[in-house]
Amino acid sequence: MEIKRQVRDFYDSVGWKEIAEGLYQNARYEDLRPVMREYVHRCHQRLKRHLSSRGGLFLDAGSGPIQYPEYLEYAAEFRYRVCLDISEVALREARRRIGARGLFVVGDVTRIPFKPSAFDSLTSLHTIHHLQLSEQESGIRELARVLADGGRGVIVYSWGERSPLMQLARLPIAIAQAVRRSLAGEMSRQGEASGDLTANRSVRAELIGRPGTFTFHHDYRWASANLSDLPGFEIRVWRSVSTAFTRALVYRALLGRLWLAVLFRLEDLAPHWFGRMGQYPMFLIHKLPGHPGAGEERRA
Repeated sequence: MEIKRQVRDFYDSVGWKEIAEGLYQNARYEDLRPVMREYVHRCHQRLKRHLSSRGGLFLDAGSGPIQYPEYLEYAAEFRYRVCLDISEVALREARRRIGARGLFVVGDVTRIPFKPSAFDSLTSLHTIHHLQLSEQESGIRELARVLADGGRGVIVYSWGERSPLMQLARLPIAIAQAVRRSLAGEMSRQGEASGDLTANRSVRAELIGRPGTFTFHHDYRWASANLSDLPGFEIRVWRSVSTAFTRALVYRALLGRLWLAVLFRLEDLAPHWFGRMGQYPMFLIHKLPGHPGAGEERRA
């Protein structure tokens, strides 16, 4: 409970603070440069392929404020999007975006307050790794419990430092980051000398520089050993490269958009391999009729 309080307090006081219109402090974990836009957009769209297309209730577990436009599309053909989050600030921001089409519940993903088979589809994005290691499996199983027969769910996870591809990239990332720090330091000194640093920019920089909250990342072996009995379980790639990798090594002048287009194509050709080796896997759940527990009562 102490860890959950820490996570809630961080997002209430820091993580969901706006640093620009529609942009939150939590964006520090994403690379939003123009060179990245198409690749990030296509990764968000990739997730949608594995969700149910329409229905009554769609669960967004750990919804946050639904901060990216692509997130809105996941539940566009559902009657209601149920946003479940531990942060009241996140849910207030989500309500601003979807209003009457949303139902907003303060809750814990390890104890989802709904009956079995309540939702026609669901997603949980970058949430499970905020649970302590002993609760991550139970959180994923809770999501499977509330998914309806025939329903599809997608959980976006991160292997963190355990991603084999990103382990191989550590040295080039470190070299590129050192070069960037050197150049940024020189530019900052020039800016200060000319009085270029405004108060608003200082506040934004202070928020962005705040340390994050608790995370723990299991590896592929843990997921395949502990989750493979879930209905229709698969591990596929959502995105294979980390934000640290792209910020350090992907630039327009170095044909960054072209390399990312090639990478996306390779990910589509070998989704299971990149899901195992890359940074961000998707855990897919598909409840076919006849699976153990099928036919349980549905009621939200």
